[in-house]
Amino acid sequence: MKPNQSINLTCIIDDDPVFVFGAKRIMEIADFCSNFLVFNNGEEALNNLKPIILSGETVPDVILLDLNMPIMDGWEFLDNFIKIDTEKKMLIYIVSSSIDPTDIIKAKSYKNLNNFIIKPITREVLGEIMNDAVKN
Repeated sequence: MKPNQSINLTCIIDDDPVFVFGAKRIMEIADFCSNFLVFNNGEEALNNLKPIILSGETVPDVILLDLNMPIMDGWEFLDNFIKIDTEKKMLIYIVSSSIDPTDIIKAKSYKNLNNFIIKPITREVLGEIMNDAVKN
């Protein structure tokens, strides 16, 4: 993958520190992104992202969202996040270890969601996300 400036900031919402470390590392190695916001659950992410979006500060280009987290899971985050009015298009991907067909079907019902990715993140997946970013 060639370096591309279209992705400046990636937000990772996941309570697994091993996944977060690995995802950040592969994104840096692949020249995908080097700036990150990391939140451990949906509530923390919502409480921090909402003021950033409403103030017009640097909004994430990509959001990687886990489903199974304490306090507020990925679905609850998504239901609240899509209500925030924003001019900037953010690419939102569910990144989960879940292979439950009901989760995949439910994900397709969200028009704001770009894709459902089964963990782990790979260079190939990053390439697909980069292609989506270039199209938007």
